[in-house]
Amino acid sequence: MKKIVFVTGATAGFGKAIAQIFSKNGNDIIINGRRKERLNELEKELRNNGADVLQLPFDVRDKNAVKQAIDSLFGKWKNINILVNNAGLAQGLNLIQDGDIEDWDTMIDTNVKGLLYVSRAVMPLLIKTGNAHVFNIGSIAGKEVYQKGNVYCATKHAVDAITKAMRIDMLEHGIKVTGICPGAAETEFSLVRYKGDAEKAKNVYKGFTPLYAEDIATIVYFAATRPAHVCINDIVITPTAQANAMYIHKV
Repeated sequence: MKKIVFVTGATAGFGKAIAQIFSKNGNDIIINGRRKERLNELEKELRNNGADVLQLPFDVRDKNAVKQAIDSLFGKWKNINILVNNAGLAQGLNLIQDGDIEDWDTMIDTNVKGLLYVSRAVMPLLIKTGNAHVFNIGSIAGKEVYQKGNVYCATKHAVDAITKAMRIDMLEHGIKVTGICPGAAETEFSLVRYKGDAEKAKNVYKGFTPLYAEDIATIVYFAATRPAHVCINDIVITPTAQANAMYIHKV
């Protein structure tokens, strides 16, 4: 059955791959992101896959823009079946005593408050739709803390806690909630963390095969297509070369 899937942060990485896999499997997609030109490109691609597409260009950090965008939904687009809270980032890599407070604000405002703003606006629609599913894209950094990860890890621990709380609060409505927690994945993640330094970003993934966006998209799609009585609550995914947040075997 065709579903409406709403993906935040859909212009790159996990979000883009998730939008692609759902569109290829007969679903209609609401795509969100800050970069309008990328949304335009993605819309063309998803339409070529046979999907109907609606763009909602806004920054998840802006609670007024979030509310305005969700309030603007019309017709069938209000009947959201799957919400993928994917928008998030790591910015900077410092010891906490050397941390950049602007980086901290950006991560907290995006990873925690942005996820909450979107969820608060969309969840009443999910309750009306019924049999809905929320995916929160967390991180292995939400399970363990590593040196210089301090505030980023804190935001992803918050996502982990919020996901568990959502599962409790949505229980009476029959809404599934799944936390997806990837390990080392080669997307724009490190490029953003290192503020555009492509060489530093590339070095993160040298010596082993990391996860790719398509790997995570496949897992999200698998979890979303389980029978109605089955909810996968929490998934931690790492490359074979990674044991946990601290240990990666490089050759």
